Amino acid sequence: METMSVKDYWFDLPKEQIAQDPLEDRSSSRLMVLDRNSDVVEHKIFKDVIDYLEPGDCLVLNNTKVIPARLYGVKVGTDAKIEILLLKRKENDIWETLVKPGKKAKVGAKISFGDGLLVGEVVDIVEEGNRLIQFHYEGIFEEILDQLGQMPLPPYITHKLKDKNRYQTVYAKYDGSAAAPTAGLHMTPELLEKIKAKGVDIAEVTLHVGLGTFRPVKEENVLEHHMHSEYYMVTKEAAEKMNRAKANHKRVICVGTTSCRTVESAAKEDGTIEECSGWTDIFIYPGYRFKILDALITNFHLPESTLIMLVSALAGREKVLAAYDEAVREGYRFFSFGDAMLIK
Repeated sequence: METMSVKDYWFDLPKEQIAQDPLEDRSSSRLMVLDRNSDVVEHKIFKDVIDYLEPGDCLVLNNTKVIPARLYGVKVGTDAKIEILLLKRKENDIWETLVKPGKKAKVGAKISFGDGLLVGEVVDIVEEGNRLIQFHYEGIFEEILDQLGQMPLPPYITHKLKDKNRYQTVYAKYDGSAAAPTAGLHMTPELLEKIKAKGVDIAEVTLHVGLGTFRPVKEENVLEHHMHSEYYMVTKEAAEKMNRAKANHKRVICVGTTSCRTVESAAKEDGTIEECSGWTDIFIYPGYRFKILDALITNFHLPESTLIMLVSALAGREKVLAAYDEAVREGYRFFSFGDAMLIK
């Protein structure tokens, strides 16, 4: 059996380079440009990304919207504090959730949020100890969630977010993610308008990001790591834009690893793509042959994560780790609220 060691994706990152707060101006973060065909690395500002886009290229965005999925409540009857994280919406107001502390959430337990504005009942226990919770409320679930819920920031961000919208892309449309497609956080409406004016086609796809994104690879052999499945959707219009770029020998450039996983899940072997939707647990690591993606805009990822493996599949492990070491030396900011990289 093939093996690939998780230790091959380790790099040293000083804690102070993990960005805790977003920049005031989204597009003024730094941008490292890595040319995978040469060893040239350039240091730019994110808004300079437009200089690397050409008329006829297709820029792919993930328009998912993060739901304020973290809820703090009390157990009905004992008032014990309970925190839950909404992971996946099922039918009949039932959600798959992560509950802390789990031992207080046996089947039949009821949890009250916002003095009873929302009440959840544990109806089942599923894989990895997650709970299925059925919610009872009056009114519109999304509005109640907006009122009571908090943004589910990744575990390495310890600061509280002042503005909920800063963990949301400016083009977020469809509710459903437990985490933001963070490469898109650098985009501003002004920059997107300039990109369009340059003749670049902008295609929007949807992938609802699950918390599996942050799951560390626990297996020593990477190939044994199991990805959580995430729901994706490619519209007819988005597919046509990507196919047009390909037919004209232009590039498909994904903003974020989630857009990348969406188009690579949906694309056919011949590099074309059609309207479709479904669930994907695609795991992209070195050796993977990209079917449709030509370039990627992405943030700097965690050591030993599936995301640094995806980036390595595109640019080569040694090149990526060398670029990461340079980013550390140059004081780049890492992870969700950090700086960006263009791999072309």
